[in-house]
Amino acid sequence: MQTVIIFGANGQDGYYLTDLYQRNGYKVLGVSRSENLLNGDVSSFEFVEDIVRTHKPTIIFHLAAASTTRHQALFENHKTIGSGTLNILEAVYRWHPECKIFLTGSGLQFVNSGKPIHETDPFDATSAYSVERIYSVYAARYFRRLGLNIYIGYLFHHESPFRKPNHVSQQIINAVKRIGAGSSEQIELGDISVEKEWAFAGDIAEGIAILVGQENVFESVIGTGEPHTIEEWLNICFASIGKDWRKYVKLRDGFIPEYKRLFSNPKTIHSLGWIPKVDFAQLAEIMLRD
Repeated sequence: MQTVIIFGANGQDGYYLTDLYQRNGYKVLGVSRSENLLNGDVSSFEFVEDIVRTHKPTIIFHLAAASTTRHQALFENHKTIGSGTLNILEAVYRWHPECKIFLTGSGLQFVNSGKPIHETDPFDATSAYSVERIYSVYAARYFRRLGLNIYIGYLFHHESPFRKPNHVSQQIINAVKRIGAGSSEQIELGDISVEKEWAFAGDIAEGIAILVGQENVFESVIGTGEPHTIEEWLNICFASIGKDWRKYVKLRDGFIPEYKRLFSNPKTIHSLGWIPKVDFAQLAEIMLRD
C-alpha cells in the first residue's frame, strides 16, 4: 500500500486531503503537534528524517504553519514553514528521493496590485509569514536542481466547517447560528469592503491532488479566481435566518486591512483539469448547515 504523510494534518486542508487519499486506497499518516494524530514537530530534523526513512512515503504534504501574518509569529513561522520545509527536502533527498513533495504557498507572498495573481508574478516580502513562504519556494527550486519532485500550490482564501473560529468567515457563521437561535449579540468587524476568494477547502484539496498527480507543472495557483466582499458574506449568511446584518454588526473605526483585494488567476490549474465545484452561495450553505 502506498503511503502519504501529511505534516500539519489537523487543519481543514489536512482533513480533506486525508479523506481524499484514504478513499483512493492510500495509507495516510497524519502528523501534528496535537494529541489526536502522530505527535511530532516538523521543525525537528531528527523527527522528520526518522519518519521519512521508516515509512518511505509516496507523497509528503507540508501544510503546517502558524495561521497569522503578525510579526510576533516571526520565529514560529520560521520554525514551521522555513525549517520544516528544509527538513523535509533534505530528509527526502537523503533517504527517499523518489517521493513527491507538496509545499503550501500563499497568495500573500506575491506583489498585490489588486489584479488576479498568477504563479509567475513576482514575490513581495510584506510580512514575517510571506518571508518564510518565499524562502520555502527558493529552497524547493534548489532541491529540484538536485532531482527532487517538489510541487507548490499557491493557495488563497478557502473555507469549510473545519475553519478555525478566529477567521472572519467562521466568526460570522458562528454568530449567525447563535443569532438564529435567539441571541441578540453584536459582532465587531473591520473593513467589510475587502474582497477575497471564498473557495471550499474540499475543492482546494482536489486541486492539490491534481497538481501532485502529474509530472510537468510544479508550481500553480489553486483558487477560484472569483473575489467576493465580506459584506457579501454577511448578506448571504444573515439572509439564511431572515435577519438584517446591520442590526448585529459593529464596524471598527479606523481599521486598516492588510489588503483591499486578493484573488487568483487560476488558468494553469484549470489547464490541468481542475475546476471548483462549490460556489459562494453553496459554501455558505455548507458552513451554516454543519
